[in-house]
Amino acid sequence: QVQLVESGGGLVQAGGSLRLSCAASGRTFSSYDLGWFRQAPGKEREFVTAISWSGGNTLYQDSVKGRFTISRDNAKNRVYLQMNNLKPEDTAEYYCAAGSRHGSSWEDVFWSSWGQGTQVTVSS
Repeated sequence: QVQLVESGGGLVQAGGSLRLSCAASGRTFSSYDLGWFRQAPGKEREFVTAISWSGGNTLYQDSVKGRFTISRDNAKNRVYLQMNNLKPEDTAEYYCAAGSRHGSSWEDVFWSSWGQGTQVTVSS
């Protein structure tokens, strides 16, 4: 497993931008698929986006397509989430996760390691 620590959350006005960062420890970082999830108050945690171990394949939730971009730097053991044109409905605690894939589909990823979360609040 890897240990994950998120940073970069904060308060921003609608239409603004934030960049979340997730620092990972562990020498096998580059072998993991990485993802961002979020949980709003009173709601279940939901998938936001993910990137494959090589960085060559990404997946986005429909509501963030064209606004959010996930990237990773395996040399620095970091994964990033660039969030543009933020909306009040993006307000949530954002979590970084690392997972191992047991098949060819994103549905085959088992998310085994989680960070503690970073709060993103978007005001209208």
